[in-house]
Amino acid sequence: MSEFSVRAVAEGEQRACLDVLSQALHGRPASNETWAKMASSWPAAGKFAAFDDHGTPVGIASSFETELTVPGGQRLATAAVDGVGVRADWTRRGILTAMMAAQLEDIAARGLPLAALHASEGVIYGRFGYGAATYGKGVLVERPRARLRDGVGRDGVVRLVSPAEAVECVPALYRRFAGERPGFLARPDMWWPGFFDRIVTGDEGYRVAVHSGSDGDDGFVVYQTIDQRDRQAPERGALLDIREMHAATPRAQAGLWRFLLSIDLVSAVAGRGRPMDEPLAALLTDPRAVNTTEVIDDLWVRLVDVLAALRARTYGTAEPVVLEVLDRQLPGNNGRYVVGPGGVDRTTADAELRLDADTLASLYLGDGLFSDLVTADRVEVLDAAAVARADVLFHTARAPWCGTFF
Repeated sequence: MSEFSVRAVAEGEQRACLDVLSQALHGRPASNETWAKMASSWPAAGKFAAFDDHGTPVGIASSFETELTVPGGQRLATAAVDGVGVRADWTRRGILTAMMAAQLEDIAARGLPLAALHASEGVIYGRFGYGAATYGKGVLVERPRARLRDGVGRDGVVRLVSPAEAVECVPALYRRFAGERPGFLARPDMWWPGFFDRIVTGDEGYRVAVHSGSDGDDGFVVYQTIDQRDRQAPERGALLDIREMHAATPRAQAGLWRFLLSIDLVSAVAGRGRPMDEPLAALLTDPRAVNTTEVIDDLWVRLVDVLAALRARTYGTAEPVVLEVLDRQLPGNNGRYVVGPGGVDRTTADAELRLDADTLASLYLGDGLFSDLVTADRVEVLDAAAVARADVLFHTARAPWCGTFF
């Protein structure tokens, strides 16, 4: 059996590594045209790959540095893991474990307190200390029945912009939204060419609309229409599929929905990974026109430096609680932490709740409750009174949400 080695990716090796990722995810290798658009979004920095004994890449674990908004509004330096995969003929040999270990050690050495990713499968990343920290819902709106209530979404105007205009104006517009919700991910300059520009300037028919209110541009949506008509149902209109939608205010969000639901020859509007607390049904005269089609995990978070990450966020008004954290991958995080509205510190006091790093990560951005995870045997209770205090300390009134693909 051939051996493999894991090391940092060198300049010039990125395209071959991207092809490994594409193959692992059942995609096609990047064409020259696609690579020309992707290259600046896929630098060698932050990438570790497994190579066979001929120097050919057979696995990849990639990340880039960005910032993640945590409860309280601070933007915390984060490694966004934007691609992990192993070639099909090299799986089950420990390559994933070796790459993830190398990547975590590198992220810790660079002093980044958090890592985050979108998981292709829900069973992979818990063993590396990641926990599902935000969720999103799929919605399907029956357009013929969907009417917004009088006055809702009429405070601004929406205009369609060309792909060239979108590439120019949307990045600055996106920056207006920073700090508004836990889980929000900053998009560094290198993100845009491969993940936004490539989509809106491609040949898949994506359109971009921008909402403007009294303070100027304050929201945008990227969508495409998919023709559903066939011989069996020739009267059906197109499906309008939302790729992403962001707005600075609820009024701007309502205005974008009003625009989408006013487009002719559309039978339904669909969106995947929308915020769990988006009040779409409440905007409509017939709330049953909105169907929730799924609830899915969105952003998975990993506390690389537990003390720094816990200190970066704010907490609810309850008496402090002492947590004991167990971290198998980064044992420097092992220990007890006293967490309260006044701050966080290491402590030698007796633990009240004990949990693994992945469980703490799933609660970190404010989604879910300690009490629920106690029921699921993911939190060990050493003092029953601490459970309710931990719920109040960690839970946030607004559901965390990311809304950025990477």
